[in-house]
Amino acid sequence: MSDDASLIAATLNGETAAFGQLVTRYQDRLYNSLVRVLNSSEDAADIVQDAFLQAYRKLGSFRGGSAFYTWLYRIAFNLAMSQMRRGHKEGSLDQMRLQLGSEPVDGQPAVDTGLLQQERAESVHAALAELSAEHRQIVVLREIDGCSYEDIAEMLELPVGTVRSRLFRARVEIRDLLSSRFRVEKIVDTR
Repeated sequence: MSDDASLIAATLNGETAAFGQLVTRYQDRLYNSLVRVLNSSEDAADIVQDAFLQAYRKLGSFRGGSAFYTWLYRIAFNLAMSQMRRGHKEGSLDQMRLQLGSEPVDGQPAVDTGLLQQERAESVHAALAELSAEHRQIVVLREIDGCSYEDIAEMLELPVGTVRSRLFRARVEIRDLLSSRFRVEKIVDTR
């Protein structure tokens, strides 16, 4: 498998199939991140397509100072933020669930265990959907995509300290949202 630098060089030399390999390599990862940030699979798909088009057009300006995915994500993030500023409504969690399918089951034979885990996953996704776009994006990049603080800072053009503090605040907010949900469920369940 070729590394990104050689695929970029080949693309710049006119081998469009090389860019196709970059698309294949990163489109699912980018799409999955954007779905969680935008709460809309349709919007995420549109942004991914637009981001790859822009990346292809601007590939000559890519300096290689960062990873290709970092640069690509930055393009996609800017497109997503522009769309959000234009007032495009965020999709609901229910819409996202319908578009993506149900949560994966853990494979355990006990039905109640699988249902409990599914309920927990749904609660986490609902809490994630309630976060502000800036907090949700940092949580997705760090906790779901596994990006380093430095990569997130580069992608979002923020200082690392800002990334750390926003992630901390987002985690606290998710914890509070989840604890209030579970407290309410306990009260309801005790009858």
